[in-house]
Amino acid sequence: MPYGQQMTLAGPVRASNRGFQAHVAASLSMLRRLRFAGVAALMVLAGCSGPTTRAPIVDGVGTSSTPTPAARGSYVVKPGDTLYAIARSTNVDFETIKRLNNLSDPNQLVVGQVLRLSASGSASPAPAGAKPSGSTTPVKSGQPTPASSSEPRPLDAPAQTPAATTPPPASSQPHPAPAADAGTINWAWPTKGTLIQRFNANTKGIDIEGKPGDSVHASADGKVMYTGNGVRGMGNLVIVNHDNGFISVYGHNSKLLVKTGQTVKRGDKIAEVGATDTTSPRLHFEVRRRGTPVDPLQYLPSP
Repeated sequence: MPYGQQMTLAGPVRASNRGFQAHVAASLSMLRRLRFAGVAALMVLAGCSGPTTRAPIVDGVGTSSTPTPAARGSYVVKPGDTLYAIARSTNVDFETIKRLNNLSDPNQLVVGQVLRLSASGSASPAPAGAKPSGSTTPVKSGQPTPASSSEPRPLDAPAQTPAATTPPPASSQPHPAPAADAGTINWAWPTKGTLIQRFNANTKGIDIEGKPGDSVHASADGKVMYTGNGVRGMGNLVIVNHDNGFISVYGHNSKLLVKTGQTVKRGDKIAEVGATDTTSPRLHFEVRRRGTPVDPLQYLPSP
């Protein structure tokens, strides 16, 4: 190539190099920004992710590791409270509450009594004349009642009011009317036994009394989404996912007979009745619709 022509092209070549260098610099800057964004995203994902074995129950069953505000101090017993329900609602271990308050009998609670929920919390005896919180133990009809007294009365003692006003046992109360969507799934009772605790805002389910080793059956067709004992106050637990946004919960089992991911049919044996994280052999059974606890008796057939 002639020398003059080479000198003519030198200017465009240098301009091209400058443009290329600017392009490279812009690309490196973009890569640094993308790398920073990727690291930030990974940090967010790491913070949001949790153990895969945690039970997929929202709201109050005890999956959160952060205690509620009440868990930092004390708790005042209200009508209808049980120690088991208090443990669940405050996210404090059942046995811890017993130990902090020297409760040899977990039924010895009365309305107005202040329970310690931590070593720094304060406790007080039940006020004079306080009424019992309630009990999960059925009261036999015709059982005599003692004379009125201003002394605090344990949960399992007979009512101090005339027999006519004594609440009937949970098992003898009327079966509630079916829910509007009760027919979308063919439900069955998960075990045989006496109903000793009905549904309320604290229990979130029902308790069915049984004997250790009694069979626990899947209440409807579904897929096992959790097995384990990672939910405080629920003992050995099975959770089954059903159609239409429903799940069923089976707690306090002595033995679990299914695994996560297993498909089960209505009536399949999935566990055995036990007393893990509770005071007597029973099955705690819940039905949840789109994450919200509903009364299982509105979905189970009349006994």
